[in-house]
Amino acid sequence: MKPHHSGRRPPRIGDAPLFRRILLGVVLFFVAVIIVAPLAVIGVHAFSKGLPYFAASIAEPDTLHAIMLTVLTALIAVPVNTAFGVAAAWAITKHDFVGKRLLTILIEIPFSVSPIVAGVAYLFVYGLQGLFGPALESAEIKVMFALPGIVLASMFVTAPFVARELIPLMQAQGRDLEEAATSLGASAWRTFFSVTLPNIKWALLYGVVLCNSRVMGEFGAVSVVSGNIRGQTNTLPLHIELLYHDYDAVGSFAAASILATLALVTLVVKVALERQGAGRRNRPATLAGNDTISEV
Repeated sequence: MKPHHSGRRPPRIGDAPLFRRILLGVVLFFVAVIIVAPLAVIGVHAFSKGLPYFAASIAEPDTLHAIMLTVLTALIAVPVNTAFGVAAAWAITKHDFVGKRLLTILIEIPFSVSPIVAGVAYLFVYGLQGLFGPALESAEIKVMFALPGIVLASMFVTAPFVARELIPLMQAQGRDLEEAATSLGASAWRTFFSVTLPNIKWALLYGVVLCNSRVMGEFGAVSVVSGNIRGQTNTLPLHIELLYHDYDAVGSFAAASILATLALVTLVVKVALERQGAGRRNRPATLAGNDTISEV
């Protein structure tokens, strides 16, 4: 005799109304205390002396220089890391070679190394007493405590972002589309721009957005290699700390509001790209590939 089933689903863990309310309350409390409250404090203190004082704080020469240096660093580091990420993902997912696993691990190293440790390591490589220091000094090339060192440190901490987004997607897509395009006579570049790039563009943009956000907000590694020279090598995060130590709280929060705004914009763009990427992922890969291959 078969057991009788009432058709009711078994209760899920935490299905009780009281438990759900407690769980939601705990989550909202932590979001309010850890995320919302600090952002709200930044906005309140940044405008505590009025809009004219806020504008004057942003227009202060050292603050403008810090903003420009941060933007310049991003304009250099992000494109280089984007090209590196695409090349690394292409090599790892589309080719077989000895040491592929090791290369994948090496790309992930910046995620496990403290940024300050990375900055110190760069000092021992490019500093005056470092491995290449004497040669660079004889050639009158200044890397540490200058823009090149800031860019190198920023590139190190953000190196995995683009590759990390592309590798899983390109592995899932496989090599069939590229091989089909090649069999039809397409060159390697034509295959990349007509077949591969359309299928990875949303993940690529996603990685670029995350990379740019991290470059502009990086503090640890840059603080070591920049020298913290006011008006010369201070990026915006370093300048915020400098203003705070100078007891210019309003100016510090005004500068911090720029990074906070960048974070919110990044979040909006991130959500938008996730929606676009999800839409693309819902489309069968074979159909997307057939469209691009037919154009090769």
